[in-house]
Amino acid sequence: MISFKETLTEDTNTHLEHLEDEIINGGVVGAKTAILFLNSLKDMLSGSSTSKLEVTVKWDGAPAVFAGINPENGKFFVATKSLFNKTPKINYTNKDISDNHGSGGPVDKLKVALKHLPELEMKGVFQGDIMFTKEDLEQENIDGVTSLTFTPNTVTYAVPDDSDLASTIRKAKLGVVWHTTYKGKTIADLSASFGVNAKVFKKTKNVWFDDASLDLVNPSMTKSEIKTIEGLIAKTKGALKLSGKFLNLLKKESAKKDQFTLSALLKVFFNTKIREGLRFTDTKKTVKEFQDYYIGRMVKEMSAKKTDKGKQKFKDYEKEAKKTFKKHAKDIHFTFATYLGINDAKLLIVKQLEKVKGMGTFLRTEGGFKVTAPEGYVAIDSKDGSAVKLVDRLGFSHANFTIAKNWDK
Repeated sequence: MISFKETLTEDTNTHLEHLEDEIINGGVVGAKTAILFLNSLKDMLSGSSTSKLEVTVKWDGAPAVFAGINPENGKFFVATKSLFNKTPKINYTNKDISDNHGSGGPVDKLKVALKHLPELEMKGVFQGDIMFTKEDLEQENIDGVTSLTFTPNTVTYAVPDDSDLASTIRKAKLGVVWHTTYKGKTIADLSASFGVNAKVFKKTKNVWFDDASLDLVNPSMTKSEIKTIEGLIAKTKGALKLSGKFLNLLKKESAKKDQFTLSALLKVFFNTKIREGLRFTDTKKTVKEFQDYYIGRMVKEMSAKKTDKGKQKFKDYEKEAKKTFKKHAKDIHFTFATYLGINDAKLLIVKQLEKVKGMGTFLRTEGGFKVTAPEGYVAIDSKDGSAVKLVDRLGFSHANFTIAKNWDK
């Protein structure tokens, strides 16, 4: 029996993979794990789940913030992801923040966090995303409704201006959504687990905070929707049986950390297509496009090299890839069919999750505000702590690639 944990690894600073990318990272076992997640999500949304699966919302905040009590000295600190540098950057004072991070918007937000987060009386170390500080709050008209808004990254969050929530947010100096808990006796030994119970934090008017839990009180999938997802999962399982050799080759390549392997450039290929706003519907066409993309990339790298030795490296990559494409033609086709099947089933799951209403989410465009779904979701197996992200990559990721960020200005 394969467990969720078997292929989903965590490092100290948790990095979440897209569900469908687990077949590139983990080969056959990764694909089976992804299918396990899909089945559990389907059961949960149909009201028949007995699994220990939780779903959280991915809030589109920035910058990331780490905060809590340093287990080594008992002092409160704030930090960025540089907390996990070889030489950690830990901030106990405003001077530490300036010395470690310089100046600018994100630095100012860290200073606000350092001033007000101790009021939560945290017991431990936690990671979250800063959603706003006072100067980020705006009053705007969205579809005829006067709203209090903030745009930490790509998504604009909006609440009716006359609501209790807007009143609470307006009084706050800082807004944070917490999503990860850390435990350990030293900073170097901290291990991450997905999820935070924000109810244990002390309430204060100066900090609006929440955890990322999604409240699935009334599952709403129809019998027809359940049947559609089950059909996709069944087809994906069938494709998986015929793709093992190439899938395991991708897994072996992933371990090499070489940016020019088929596995590495397969992820780049999918992201490139997403930037172009393309959705994948034809397996045979997608396989051909990837093969052309890979060979074209090798030719480009080859022509950029000035020495014969430099050129030969990419000639070898090209030669090996052509051999692989020919030798594993059938496996490659069904590998892509497996990948696209997992992605299609995931998109149907995401559409169901989007029915759960939360804070209003919009994209700011030249023509005004456009309604959008949340950034995505995280599925967590509470039994072993493994997790994957569920994102409509053409929807959110395409916007994330193309829309200017406030915090970059």
